[in-house]
Amino acid sequence: MPTNADYTREYFQIIDELDGDIESRRASFDYMQNSTAIVHHQVVASSFVPRLFNRKSYEVMKRTAETCHRILCKVIERYRADADYRKLFDFDERLVELILLPRDYDSVLPFARVDTFLNEDDYAIAFCEFNGDGSAGMNENREITNSIVGSDTFRTFAENHQVQGCDLFMPWVRAFMDIYSTYAFKVENPRVAICDYLENGVVDEFYIFAERFREAGVECVVADVRELAFDGEVLRTPDGKPVNAIWRRSVTNDVLQFWDESQDLINAVRARKVALIGAFSGHIVHDKQLFEVLFKPETQAFLTEEEIAFVEETVPMTAFLNDDQVNVEQIRANREQWIIKPTDHYGADNVYAGCEVSQQEWERVVDEFANERAGYPFIVQRYIRPFKTDTLPPDRGIDDMPDGAVTSDPVPYNNLNGLYLFNGHFQGVFSRLGPHPTISKPNGGITSATIWVDCDVSDGLEL
Repeated sequence: MPTNADYTREYFQIIDELDGDIESRRASFDYMQNSTAIVHHQVVASSFVPRLFNRKSYEVMKRTAETCHRILCKVIERYRADADYRKLFDFDERLVELILLPRDYDSVLPFARVDTFLNEDDYAIAFCEFNGDGSAGMNENREITNSIVGSDTFRTFAENHQVQGCDLFMPWVRAFMDIYSTYAFKVENPRVAICDYLENGVVDEFYIFAERFREAGVECVVADVRELAFDGEVLRTPDGKPVNAIWRRSVTNDVLQFWDESQDLINAVRARKVALIGAFSGHIVHDKQLFEVLFKPETQAFLTEEEIAFVEETVPMTAFLNDDQVNVEQIRANREQWIIKPTDHYGADNVYAGCEVSQQEWERVVDEFANERAGYPFIVQRYIRPFKTDTLPPDRGIDDMPDGAVTSDPVPYNNLNGLYLFNGHFQGVFSRLGPHPTISKPNGGITSATIWVDCDVSDGLEL
């Protein structure tokens, strides 16, 4: 079986044979500049070269994602049912109350993206973090795929291989409505709202999803949580129309930040007058202290032997960055082995890999964040060195360059693979790459299209 690297080398060879395929690259770049792949008012940076995954990669990712989902669901349900188990987590009291609110539908974790590091030589895989309902990136993948599939390089590659993309829109609409069909208080022809604190959300993606819901015959709007109104019986959007089901895109730490302004939504959930998909219990997945809890005897007591082995193989050692949890001085002295993160933020905020900073900067980070000196907890995690793959950096300025100035030389970038789960089913990959050990947009990170090669994925997107 060809490796992913074999496919990528073939792709670069085609680029070379097409003298850089410069016109295709210009067209791809121009497409992206006018696309809806916008995060915080900026078009995302992307590569002309897709991530090309073989059948083995697909099988490993699918098994990893779906096994992880089963374990996460067990943890959520145990937390909700067992007061003693809840003591393993350090959560705001308001959050605990939200997590314990009735769900009233079958799905425990409707939507998730688990971020992983895959060694593409030996297929060993490990987790970076778990994300619940606030997971994004679906529209980035869609637009970047659209930007490259018409290129001469892609068409030439596709002549010799079966190629499929990731279908990340209509399958979620179907999964959402299947979940709603199990809701104890469902109504005919429900009105759906996609809700977040819109200044923090990927709103272009929201509107595309809303359009897909409408294409499926479901009335759907995008709404800010703070603009919802509840009269004790009906939750409404600002136009006065009722909301029967919500796709919650807001992360729960934003709910806590805007607590007073969010009470209409919270009261509607308390009163069981709206289906909140997913429930606030998804926060358990999002909070990084879960990594530590997975190793606790109280957790392993309800996991199977296979699941315990899976945790040990895939979850890096994690602990609170507190003197009573770890040897902080050992962390300080061995920065290359560790990465420090807040337990409950997003967007790579205040994430520091020891191998990426000087010893002086590392010691400053430890001093600033150990023992909750920042006012909120941080974790320290065993650092996993990402797998590198060859790619092309973003073609910024290509429209203004003469052909001879456009380089086609491969550049090795680190990889981070976000595995999407729709109601427990593996649906695709958010492929992010970066030139630095911490892979994020603020750190020069980019997104590539995800393409399955010679896989015959039953629910893949035919290209």
